Amino acid sequence: MIGASISGVSFVSVPGMPVHINMYYLQMCLGFILGYFAIAFILLPIYYKLNLTTIYSYLQQRLGFKAYKTGAWFFLLSKMTRAAVSFYVVCMLLHQFVFEVQGIPFFVTVIGLVALIWMYTHRGGVKTLVWTDTFQTIFLFGALILIIINVTDALGMTLGEATKTIRESTYSHVFLFDDWLSKQNFWKQFLSGMFVVIVMTGLDQDMMQKNLTCKTLREAQKDMCTYGFFFVPANLLFLVLGVLLIMLTQQQGIQLPANTDDLLPMYAATGKLGTTVTVLFTIGIVAACFSSADSALTALTTSFCVDIKERPHDEGLRRKAHLGICVVFAVFILLFRAVNSTNIIDAIYTLCSYTYGPLLGLFAFGLLTKRIPTDRYVPYIAIASPVACYLLDTLTTHFTGYTFGYELLMLNGLLTFLGLWVFSKRQQAKDK
Repeated sequence: MIGASISGVSFVSVPGMPVHINMYYLQMCLGFILGYFAIAFILLPIYYKLNLTTIYSYLQQRLGFKAYKTGAWFFLLSKMTRAAVSFYVVCMLLHQFVFEVQGIPFFVTVIGLVALIWMYTHRGGVKTLVWTDTFQTIFLFGALILIIINVTDALGMTLGEATKTIRESTYSHVFLFDDWLSKQNFWKQFLSGMFVVIVMTGLDQDMMQKNLTCKTLREAQKDMCTYGFFFVPANLLFLVLGVLLIMLTQQQGIQLPANTDDLLPMYAATGKLGTTVTVLFTIGIVAACFSSADSALTALTTSFCVDIKERPHDEGLRRKAHLGICVVFAVFILLFRAVNSTNIIDAIYTLCSYTYGPLLGLFAFGLLTKRIPTDRYVPYIAIASPVACYLLDTLTTHFTGYTFGYELLMLNGLLTFLGLWVFSKRQQAKDK
């Protein structure tokens, strides 16, 4: 679960965050904990009680057929986009530092890596993912800790001296309470973190399919709460590595890269810290990216066969869908390479604010109200909400200078919720 959640995006993007925003990302990680508890004690009891194959079946039972289909399609779009952006990291790095020098085009690198995932997931299913993700997570954190040790040695410090220096560094600030307009304000980050986890884990078939393999609700809740607490120390390790790398650039008189995603690759993938760090970085980034991409492709296949085609036991369809989704996945990666112009982890959260928002609104409406929406209007409401968010964000930036951050997800969910409320009626006794 940890390996699938962290992915290669954290391995590349989080170490570069202290360059501009110190350690404010930990505020969002604290919000993650509350989000995991909400999943454990609000969503999981419903999923287990209804014995769902995919979590979007809940929408059909509670809101209607088109609400169910809308939720499933938004998951497919959201997960495909998020997984493609995450896997783009490993494709980009391996191509830049391994395959490009051999004259291999980028699209061939993408096809080869996606084909590798397809080969070991098209038969094994969730059981294969559990074991491969376990090994990949061990490699991920083993590589991260060893890289930190190597960077500390390059600075000529002991681990104790490095810890003291990091605590005294201006890059180690964690909390920001006084600037309400900043994207890094504590309450914006904390609440955004809570809702990001709810939608990207609790409303995500990829993450929930593994959690739902626990035999009992109590085991699933224990799993969810336990690994939820792990994210603060896990991301702290990435941020500590980033501060150490910043100190190393200052010590060596090297200019910081314009794109903060390049901070760790600048050292690790170019051999500036030696072959050992290069090997560790390669192992870590591959393990992180594969652990998130393989489970995503399996979940997308499951959702397509069960939710869209409604043929859960058709093995032939499952194999064809799995192959087709792998092809679409590769196309999404190539498209992101063509349009990417921002920090990768920021790009993921921004995209998720638009695509996961309607899912948040649909599930919130089902859980918090006793009303039934007019089913035929649900798809239009779900599409109109992110469009309205984009227009509102654009106009607000133009006229006031204020730019929405990750709180855009909450706004998107709220607009979906309000739209469903307007086009709904109170549930009748016979419907209950």
